[in-house]
Amino acid sequence: MEIKDLVRKNILNLKPYTSARDIYEGDKGILLDANENSWGSTFTSIDNLHLNRYPDPHQKDLRQLIENVLSIPHENLFFGVGSDEIIDLLIRVFCNPGKDKVLIPEPTYGMYKVACDINDVETIEVLLDDNFQIDLNVIRASYTENTKIFFLCSPNNPTGNLLMKQDVLQLCKEFNSIIIIDEAYIDFAIEGSFIDEIKNYPNLIVLRTFSKAWGLAGIRLGYCAANEEIINLLFKVKAPYNINSLTRYALEISLRNLELKEKYIKGIIKERERLKNLLESLPGIANVFNSDANFLLVKFNDSTDRNKKAKAVLTKLAERGIIVRDRSTQPKLKNCLRISIGNEEENDLLWDTIKKII
Repeated sequence: MEIKDLVRKNILNLKPYTSARDIYEGDKGILLDANENSWGSTFTSIDNLHLNRYPDPHQKDLRQLIENVLSIPHENLFFGVGSDEIIDLLIRVFCNPGKDKVLIPEPTYGMYKVACDINDVETIEVLLDDNFQIDLNVIRASYTENTKIFFLCSPNNPTGNLLMKQDVLQLCKEFNSIIIIDEAYIDFAIEGSFIDEIKNYPNLIVLRTFSKAWGLAGIRLGYCAANEEIINLLFKVKAPYNINSLTRYALEISLRNLELKEKYIKGIIKERERLKNLLESLPGIANVFNSDANFLLVKFNDSTDRNKKAKAVLTKLAERGIIVRDRSTQPKLKNCLRISIGNEEENDLLWDTIKKII
C-alpha cells in the first residue's frame, strides 16, 4: 500500500512554512532571523508545580492575569499554543473546506496561507499598496460572498509598518467577514493597537503573542481578544488542555517583570534606530524601511555585481555565523532581507560584517 494514497491531496501539494533555521540548522551563532528578543527573557525563576494534575481547560487563571494587565474582560480572552494555534482554530471555526475563502494582503506573515492550505481553504492574495498599506479598492474588487476571514498584520511582518487604523476599521464596517489583526509586534510601536476596538466591532479579532517583547518564544503562548461569542466558539473547538502548567507558570513569573520587559523594549527600539542609521550610510543599500517592530526590512541595490545582491549577502552572513531572513521572493520585496534587532554587541558585529561584504 502507498500511504500517500490515503493523504488529502491539498496536504500532498502543501508548501509548508519554513524558517531560516530550516536552511541553516542549529541554534549557534548570531540569530537575527526570527524576530526573537535577543536581550533576554522576563522569566527568571521556577518554584514547585503540581504537574500531576491537568491544567485548567477554561484558562481562568491565565485570562484573569491578562485582564489585570490589559483591562480587557476575561470573557473576551482566549489563549493558544502560540498565535499559530489560534490562527488554525479560527480558520476551522469559520471556513468550510473547499468552499470558503480567506483574504490576505501581501506581503505579510506566511503562516496565514499555510494554515489555510492545511485546512483546504482557498486564499485570495491581494497586494498592499506601495507604502505597504491596505488598498481598499483592490480588496473590494477581490472580495466574494464566500470570503469569511481577512488576515492583517500590524505592525506588518516583514515590512515593519503599522496599518492605517481608518482603513482597518472600514473593513470591519463594510464587509460581512471576520477581520483578524495580528499584533505580534505592537509592543515596539508607540501607538496603533486595535485591542480597545473589539468592544465596538463584533467581527474584529486581535492576536497577540508573548514571543517577542516578553522574550518568551520558547514557551509558545499567544492569545486573542474578541467578542465573547467568538471566544466561546474557540473554547468549543480547542484541545481540552491546550495550555500546559509550565507555560502558565512561566507567564505568571514573567508578568511580575513588567519593568524588565519595558527595559528590553526601550533598548530594542534604541538599537533599531541606531542600526537603521548605520545601514543607511552604506552605498550598497537602497532603502532601510521605517519600522514599528523589532526588525528592519533592508533593500539592497539592484547591482550588476551578483555578489552584492540580497541573497549573496545572506549567504555570506551565514558563512560568518550570522543568520538573517531572505524576503526577496515575496511580492514587492525584491532584493530584501529582514534583520531582527539583536543586542548591541550582535548589531555591531552585523554592521561590521555587512560593511565588509558590500
